[in-house]
Amino acid sequence: MAQYTKHPVAAPPTAPERESTGHLLLRGYIVLVLIATFAHSAVYNLVGPIGAGVVIVVLTLSTLAIGIPMLARSRPAPFLWRRLPWAALAYTAFALLSVAWSGWRVPTLITWVLLAAVTVNALFVAHALSWQEIIRALASAFKWILGLSLAIELWASLIVHGPILPNFVVLPGGKIDPQLYWVRDNLFDGGRLQGIVGNANLLAFLSLFAIIAFGIRFSLGARWRTTLGLWMLLAAFFFVRASSATAWICAFAAAAVLLIALLIRRTSTPRGRAKVYAWCLGILVVIVVAALLLYRPILAMLGRSADLTGRSDKIWAVVLDKAAESPVIGLGFSSPWVPTDPAFDGWIVDHGITVFHAHNMWIDVLFQLGIVGLVLMAVAYGALLWRSWFFAVDRPRWDLRADRPFSPVTLLPILYTTVLLVQGMSESTPIMLWGWLLLVMLSFKMKSVPLVGVGLSEQVRITERGRGARRVP
Repeated sequence: MAQYTKHPVAAPPTAPERESTGHLLLRGYIVLVLIATFAHSAVYNLVGPIGAGVVIVVLTLSTLAIGIPMLARSRPAPFLWRRLPWAALAYTAFALLSVAWSGWRVPTLITWVLLAAVTVNALFVAHALSWQEIIRALASAFKWILGLSLAIELWASLIVHGPILPNFVVLPGGKIDPQLYWVRDNLFDGGRLQGIVGNANLLAFLSLFAIIAFGIRFSLGARWRTTLGLWMLLAAFFFVRASSATAWICAFAAAAVLLIALLIRRTSTPRGRAKVYAWCLGILVVIVVAALLLYRPILAMLGRSADLTGRSDKIWAVVLDKAAESPVIGLGFSSPWVPTDPAFDGWIVDHGITVFHAHNMWIDVLFQLGIVGLVLMAVAYGALLWRSWFFAVDRPRWDLRADRPFSPVTLLPILYTTVLLVQGMSESTPIMLWGWLLLVMLSFKMKSVPLVGVGLSEQVRITERGRGARRVP
């Protein structure tokens, strides 16, 4: 009978590490929170506005019920109050304060509850998970969204054989504006796909975020890399078929930032970095000048008009005129605008539908919270951009050793931040829902854990593992 010798050439085999059931459930719950936030429009189309609000409130109360005991027991690590994203929290507080002078107090209170709920969940995710677990949770959430998007598109084309309306409502005969459809049944006719989120632009951005998350997971050597590659192909398919000009611009910007970050990583001297920065700055100036001179043919090539599909004259000009009534503190917080409120109902109409944001995050903030809110938002995003850039290009170091390898994880914040900032030039999404979640979550995580894999909250902890598991050095 085989047996171990007295002089084995290797250590005896041991059982693989296994996570505790509680930690697995925690990760699963956070994936649910991410799905509900990134695909909030899908929840809205499924259960209506009241149901969507109930879902957010229930998830936030659950987060508090889970998070407060964790804080009391200092799990998974002590909560770092001093490293909270104070600029973002100050913006949240000022938004609530605007109830005092808001011209639309009910929308202010409703949308502030949504903003506060997203903030709480973002802080919870950043505190409860390590960097690699955050990327894993994001990837899992995007897999669910992409998978459900494929399922509903197939259902519309193969079973329903036609478009699907929100809440599965069947309207009487008559022509219906395509803008009202949840899914337009375009899977096999070459039209724009909207997926489970019911919006082609939103689907394009979620696909872009998914490609970034999947790519980083792939670089980390995740298991089932072939399956992960197939998910990347599905995300690329939806990105192309969603046909969003803004998303394409964001993708090019993220690719350029990725290239610059990798070049900076390869330089070993300050002089080398200065040369890379100088070359990149010169190229950026050339691109900006070319864009200013050739923006009309560029927009035409992307299928957009010179006024950015009515944004500059129909929306931005009107919103700026209104913002001039109270330029310092704004007219009152509401992100998004509540189209059923008399203040917004019929104010700005596009394709027969009341517009619910300014299609520019900076104009939107100026309109709602004035120069004060604009400064707070600029500080919040400026700090995120600053930290995420050096988080990506600086070699991890906490002692005299200066040759530690870079981690692919550190590229995620700068790529996501680039997409949000570029998107913010023509959309207001970066100041609400998943845009706000990413701002708060990434800001807090980088401030509290500036080095991937270093610190108590990043180490593998025996308290988060199954009984009998070993601590990994």
